[in-house]
Order: sequence, then structure tokens, then C-alpha cells
Amino acid sequence: PLFEPFRLGNLNLANRIVMAPMTRNQSPEGFPTDLTREYYRRRAAGGVGLIVTEGTCINHIAASGYADVPFFYGEKNLEAWARVAEAVHQEGGKIAPQLWHCGGMRGSGTLPAGDIKGYTPSGMNVPGKKNRHVMTLDEIHEVIAAYAEGARHAKSLGFDAVEIHGAHGYLIDQFFWEGTNNREDKYGGSLKKRTRFASEIITAMRKEVGVDFTIILRWSQWKSQDFGARLAESPEELADFLEPLSKAGVDIFHCSTRRFWEAEFAGSDLNLAGWTKKITGKPAVAVGSVGLSEEFIPRPGEVHFRNAEPASIEDLVERMGRNEFDLAAAGRALIANPDWPHLIRSQRIDSIKAFNKGMLDNLD
Repeated sequence: PLFEPFRLGNLNLANRIVMAPMTRNQSPEGFPTDLTREYYRRRAAGGVGLIVTEGTCINHIAASGYADVPFFYGEKNLEAWARVAEAVHQEGGKIAPQLWHCGGMRGSGTLPAGDIKGYTPSGMNVPGKKNRHVMTLDEIHEVIAAYAEGARHAKSLGFDAVEIHGAHGYLIDQFFWEGTNNREDKYGGSLKKRTRFASEIITAMRKEVGVDFTIILRWSQWKSQDFGARLAESPEELADFLEPLSKAGVDIFHCSTRRFWEAEFAGSDLNLAGWTKKITGKPAVAVGSVGLSEEFIPRPGEVHFRNAEPASIEDLVERMGRNEFDLAAAGRALIANPDWPHLIRSQRIDSIKAFNKGMLDNLD
């Protein structure tokens, strides 16, 4: 099933393998380099169906949270991203930029805003600790417009889709999470009401790209600030969360978990992607330690991956064969093995390399 074509609207993928977005901190002053282009080209040449780029910051003064992450605005930066997309296409791959606003996870002094505090719904990066900027309604509208601008650029530059980073405790997820959103206006309240910010972003992006351009939403239950955090404790709550986002125009849900094989709710073997597809009827991406023996453990403010040995994908393939989800995203396996899809397809399992953290030091 991993190697069956996937078609949705104008998005046509050769297979169901997605390269997961992974922050690399290799873009000096926000500029993707020739090494960036080669990094993504090699994964396309290695057989990845859809590449989702590392998080790229939208055109907002406080969007960036960390040093040397790329920006998705400005003439020089956009020209560089156009070259990345062209290189991927020349290898037969497809690519989507991930649009990102770090919100309260922003580190002080990060370009381009210097010492401006992180933007948040309620002044909190973690529950109960108010030490960040509380967004006004005008500022909310400015950020929505910046996401729409990023989507417009993605389409005009020749990308095949666009992904919204709505996971892991960053800005959009801080609106989702009750722990960091206690607003009393239309952007706060119940779980369903807390989806309004994201829904308005999706609607604004859809107006810019039209009905046939694929919009992907990456979301998660867990947060970098709290691995045990959950937005939904039951399928009913999950439906309350997903339905407004689906209605707003999400085409594919990218469901971030730390272990793809874990059941999301008691009484069912379905993982988060499986429940998301069942509720919305829309395609879902499963991710979380795909092809590896150890889990990915993020740390706020840094890229942190555990060393990991190759592992069987038999369970993944069986779940796809049952139509539990539609696509599978791999991360560290593709850092260690740019040709991981080709190795899997040709059954050269013994040739798959283990991942070690030293591989993160350079783009390769």
C-alpha cells in the first residue's frame, strides 16, 4: 500500500510516503541555501512521494522562534524556495511548504523582531504562567492575513500543496489548547470555539489558492510544553474539534503522534490518524517513529532526536491495507537514508542505516 499512487484534486503523488517536516536550523538569517535545495532534492530522488518542508516562518514580526530557521517571505527567500521546488519536481517528487508561527515558543532576540515577546492568545506559553504578549483582535487579523499571503506564495512559486503547522504547542495550537487559551472573546471558550482562529486562517488561505490547491493541517494532542496534554479525551470531543476545521477547507489532516501504532482511545485499535479519517472522511497522514525503534522526543527551543535503529514497517503496512489512514510520514529514517523509499520497495532492508544525532549537524 505504501507504493500505490495517491490522488486528491490537483495533487498527484507517486506513492503514499511523506517526508515529515523537521527543523534543521540551517538557514542563516532565514535564507534557504543551495544545501537546502540539495537536501530536499536527494529525498525526492530517493523516492519520497510528498516532501513537507521544515517549518517556514510567515511574514509576521514575531513568527520566528529559533535561530536560522527559514522565512517564507521576501524576494530573495522566495526565489530560493522556488529553486527548491523546481529541484524536487525535476526528480519527480512533490513538495509543500509548512507555514509556521512559533507564538509563545519564540525565543527572545530571534530575528527579525529582536526582543519582542512571543505572541499568544492569553499571554501564556505554559498554563498558568503569564509572561508573553496577549494578541489583540487586530493582531489576530494580521496573522491570519500573513498565513493567507504564505499560501498565495506557495501556489505562485509552483509548490504542489501547503501545510499549516497547527501542532506541538506553537501559536495555532496555543489557541486550540485550553491550558494556554482562556480568552473570553470569540476566539476562546469551548474546544469547538477555540478552533475559530485556525478555521479563519484556513478560510483565508482557501480564498487565495482556490478550491483545487491542497491545504494540509498538521495537528497534535501532545505539546512540546506537555507531552501528556490532550485536546480531546473521546471520539465525541475529537469530532467537535475536527468538524469546524474540515468545514473551513482542510483537505488532508497530518496527525502528529510520537508512536503511530498506539491506539488513541480505549476500545479501539485506531490511532489518531485513523480516528481523524473516520470522523472527517478526509485523507489522513500517520506519523511517529515510522521505520525506527526509538521515538522522537522534542525539546522546546532545540532540535532533539534520539538515536534509533531501523525497525519493521509491517504494522504500518497492515494498517494502510485496512484503509485506517492514507499516507505515512517518516522523519529520521529519511535523514539517515535519503533513499529510504527505494530501499523499502526493493526489500534491501539490510542496507537501511541507523539514525544518530550527529547526522543533524549538517544538511546532507
